[in-house]
Amino acid sequence: MGPLAGLKVVDLTHVMAGPTCTLMLADMGADVIKIEKIPAGDDTRYMLPPKVGDQAAAFLMMNRNKKGIALDLKTPGGARVLRRLIASADVLVENFGPGVMEKLGFGYADLTRDHPALIYCSLSGFGRTGPYKHRRGFDLVAQAMSGIMSFTGERPDGPPVKCGAPLSDITAGILAALGILAAYTHRLKSGRGQWVETSLFEAALVQTYWQAAIALATNVAPKAMGSAHPLNAPYQAFEASDKWIVVGGANQKHWLRTLEVLGAPELANDSRFRTGADRMGNLKQLEAELSARFRTRPAEHWLAALEEVGVPCGPVNDMLQALSDPQTLAREMVVEVEHSSLGKTRTMGLPIKFSETPGKVRTGAPLYGEHTASVLKSYGFDPDEIAALEREGAVAGAGVAPEKVG
Repeated sequence: MGPLAGLKVVDLTHVMAGPTCTLMLADMGADVIKIEKIPAGDDTRYMLPPKVGDQAAAFLMMNRNKKGIALDLKTPGGARVLRRLIASADVLVENFGPGVMEKLGFGYADLTRDHPALIYCSLSGFGRTGPYKHRRGFDLVAQAMSGIMSFTGERPDGPPVKCGAPLSDITAGILAALGILAAYTHRLKSGRGQWVETSLFEAALVQTYWQAAIALATNVAPKAMGSAHPLNAPYQAFEASDKWIVVGGANQKHWLRTLEVLGAPELANDSRFRTGADRMGNLKQLEAELSARFRTRPAEHWLAALEEVGVPCGPVNDMLQALSDPQTLAREMVVEVEHSSLGKTRTMGLPIKFSETPGKVRTGAPLYGEHTASVLKSYGFDPDEIAALEREGAVAGAGVAPEKVG
């Protein structure tokens, strides 16, 4: 099932950036074994509220389609289990702090000698080189240091504002998955694996392409503009008589059609708004002219009229509205999946569609240690060995509740 069926991935990641990467691979068919630490498990198990039944909604979202085992890599038995998993793996993904994998004996240099075909992917706060390579990173820090928080917000003199979505975490995960697939393509041609790495900082920086282009060209740092675009206008949110909508009248064709809908053809010849550059240079006046007109009628009227003449537009939805939108449902971006203890639960669907090898959300997120015994058995550990590993504290199996530390 899926274009990556048969690809074996050892997932040593936690929280969001790394799990986003392995989620993408799993949804496209890869066999992902998620390894959680003993005794606490993944930190997202404690990002509460909310819960679905007795399980954290955050963990359920990020870890569907994965088999879950619990290992203590600091024990001889835990290290032995991981080495056996790696021996037949195609990909290892980790997002531990700087130097942790090396201390455990599982750094890239340690593994590549025996496994030259292994694709080893690392996600970190700032990358493995440079003056900040030893720093830990979080999405908040990446958004701040990348410049994103300096141009997000309602006004140029306002306080710094973080994007509501964890931009750098999710983008880093997608970049890591892209890098893994590029490395896998190289391996298919050469037989050799390689070290793939990216960071939250770089993931945040690539989200600034437009603002970086402006800064590099002008040596002036862009400031916050609300929902407006730094290069095109009108391209922003407007308040109708009942709620907010967005209008993408950015190019000249769409600008003129927007004026047609608004019944304001005189603005086409207004010297302040004649060209895109004119409109950007007089953005506040443009906003005032258009806002006054949009407030005269309800959103439904404007959206229907704009859509009829081909101007990109849409309502400003809240999250529940977005998830129940007919397009969301038609594209299977909200799906039901069977969870081992909760029954049917809802989760996000696969955003990449394939005509020949469709991916699928097949299983819910694992319970803590749910697949420890079955995975160990499939890798050649007999029942006595598994029992010995449990006594050592090297593994934890199904039915053992994680213990929150701190």
